[in-house]
Amino acid sequence: MPTEPERVRWGVLSTANIGRKVVVPSIVASSNGVLTAVASREAARAEAYAAEFGGVRAHASYEALLADPEVDALYVPLPNALHEAWTVRALEAGKHVLCEKPLAPTAAACRRMGDAAAAHGRLLMEAFMYRFHPRTRAVARLVAEGAIGRARRLEAAFTFAVRRDDDVRLSAELAGGALLDVGCYTVDAARRTLGEEPVEAVAFATYGDSGVDVETVGLLRFPSGAVASVACALTLPRCEHLAVHGDAGRVEVDRAFVASHEALGYDVVDAAGAATRQPVDGVDQYRLMVEAFADRVLGRAVDAPASDAAEAARTVAAVEALAASARRGGAPVAVGR
Repeated sequence: MPTEPERVRWGVLSTANIGRKVVVPSIVASSNGVLTAVASREAARAEAYAAEFGGVRAHASYEALLADPEVDALYVPLPNALHEAWTVRALEAGKHVLCEKPLAPTAAACRRMGDAAAAHGRLLMEAFMYRFHPRTRAVARLVAEGAIGRARRLEAAFTFAVRRDDDVRLSAELAGGALLDVGCYTVDAARRTLGEEPVEAVAFATYGDSGVDVETVGLLRFPSGAVASVACALTLPRCEHLAVHGDAGRVEVDRAFVASHEALGYDVVDAAGAATRQPVDGVDQYRLMVEAFADRVLGRAVDAPASDAAEAARTVAAVEALAASARRGGAPVAVGR
């Protein structure tokens, strides 16, 4: 009889909704991983979470999960401000880590996390699921191959309305705000789709009572001369849109980031205005992400996009430049490296 394929044993550091609703179900459904344990600072919450998924150990502290010898890797869906500290502690404990986006609030913190992963010989990956969708990869490939000519302008928007005043995304202490929560998607999409790194940022923002940005609109200038317009908000109706304009046409993508499992596509419009719909099969982009992570942990060859600390730092560096420009009333700010 064939032996059972090796699987990564997962632990979840916190009972946050992002994990419970989408990432953890994808871990459970994955071909190369198994959900083993969950931790909360409240025993009752951990036990309820464990019962929901069945056969999962509940730990009443994060430290207990880090010490669990039957856990190989951790998924970390904590608030942004806690990513670095707990990711580094997990790496030091010998765990591989899949950490929610953005990997950290600053590029410097991303690099420190990458250094810790290297020092302890463990995998650290940013949980930026949209990168793994075949449509995302197809659009970047189409632009790189010149199907719309030379790319000159990109538009990316991700907005939705936060309904609760106590939402962690509105907390300055927890590194909330529109740019870090959803603006990072637009920035990441701009640099990855155009295939180059921005050199300058200009932005304007509206701030909430807590001091975090709740709406930000900005421009990123790239070495080729291309300019990306990025917009994000925690106050507006939901919108996820990506468009790339070239001198021979354009490509447009709706529902560009949090794609459902159903078949989706994108439109390629030529210089005469004729549009062609390009279909893409439906997938679970979260499952593709966790399976790529687990395959890397298991030492298998993986055809998957880069999603490491260095990649995270490049996106966050541009986010930081946009935030700095907005704080200075729209003054241009160089993007750090």
